[in-house]
Amino acid sequence: MTQSRRRRWLREPLVHFLLIGAALFLLFRWTGGSGGPDSNRIVIGPGQVEHLAVGFSRTWRRPPTPEELKGLIDDYVREEMATREARSMGLDREDTVIRRRLRQKLEFLVEDAAEAVPPTDAELQAWLDTHPEDYRREPEVAFEQVFLSPDRRGDDLEADAQKLLQQLQALGPDADIEGLGDSIMLPGDFDLAPLTVAARMFGAEFAERLGELEPGSWVGPIPSGYGLHLVFVRERIEGREPELDDIRDAVARDLLTRRRKEQLEAMYERLLEQYDVVIDMPDPEKSSAVGGPDDSAETR
Repeated sequence: MTQSRRRRWLREPLVHFLLIGAALFLLFRWTGGSGGPDSNRIVIGPGQVEHLAVGFSRTWRRPPTPEELKGLIDDYVREEMATREARSMGLDREDTVIRRRLRQKLEFLVEDAAEAVPPTDAELQAWLDTHPEDYRREPEVAFEQVFLSPDRRGDDLEADAQKLLQQLQALGPDADIEGLGDSIMLPGDFDLAPLTVAARMFGAEFAERLGELEPGSWVGPIPSGYGLHLVFVRERIEGREPELDDIRDAVARDLLTRRRKEQLEAMYERLLEQYDVVIDMPDPEKSSAVGGPDDSAETR
């Protein structure tokens, strides 16, 4: 069997279910095989004893004494007896908490099987090619800004902005902006960050204008929700499609999430073929909880 055929074989959902069944069988044998809920025989195997001891050690950071280990085993036997008696009395039926927990355990097994075979580079690249917008790097900008307040400057706002802009342009990239302009509860110097950061702080219009500026000179004034800003862009990185090596972990995580979902859907579709599901809807005229026309019984 070639390597590619072996990989395809390992990805078959049927193989995953066989692996789950084998794992459950081995777990049953490892824990001693207690004979089922209707049996009066309880067998505590060495694997289960070790499991109890390991759990104690993780909690208390030391192995249990012989007396403590006996207490753990006695408690496990009581739990097993109580569980069997409760199930024999039907206490597990129609219990939402138990039903949800059993469903979760089954789905966890299927999801674990979906991750048994890591995705190949070809699969990761195909996923990236199919969902490029999910991983596109947005433009990033590093800039400085000097703020002018309309409340403080009134009708002189525009003229003051032009005058200060000429001053900053004369000073160039090394301009010391400390003390220039008006105070604002935002820094004057921003390190390289996505434009969405600037949009959250100054508004979408400011960020859009900021993304159009070329680095290396003072420009403005640029309006925001606060007033006017004179801006010097130090660095700008254009938006780009990242390479797979740059975002491998993120792509693998998303691909495995989709694979787990597909495996669950496939499992439920196969299970549905094995069941005769009859849904007998209540009469809407007699039930205040159900509205709409009476569609009588529905079979799936």
